[in-house]
Amino acid sequence: MNHWLVKSEPDAFSWDQQVANGVEPWTGVRNHMAKANLIAMKKGDRAFFYHSNIGKEIVGVVEVVREAYSDPTAEAGSPWVCVDMKAVGPMPKPVTLAAIKAEPGLEGIALVRMSRLSVMPISPEHWKVLAKMGGWKGK
Repeated sequence: MNHWLVKSEPDAFSWDQQVANGVEPWTGVRNHMAKANLIAMKKGDRAFFYHSNIGKEIVGVVEVVREAYSDPTAEAGSPWVCVDMKAVGPMPKPVTLAAIKAEPGLEGIALVRMSRLSVMPISPEHWKVLAKMGGWKGK
């Protein structure tokens, strides 16, 4: 299983909406590097759900339940893809961007290095550190 971090502006699509909707397509990605990360996702992979712009914190964990397919919100024939995600659970303690930047075990994390990227891989080591910071006991 690989691990990821996906970002959403909570005023556009929030963790509460993800939970309420159950399974939701992760649409609207219009960056080629983020698209490549969506394509690399496999069913069963887990991702931290991060509120960007407002809050700037990891608030939950989602799981990939359908691998990459054409994004229905994109123009027909475009190269954009999406995956379907389902909510696994909330972070017991949200992990803020400030806490992430201050944590010595997280130097080099993509969230800090490539702050505008909306879908990014998280190494197993970084996943463990972030999960511990947020009190997440799952995989």
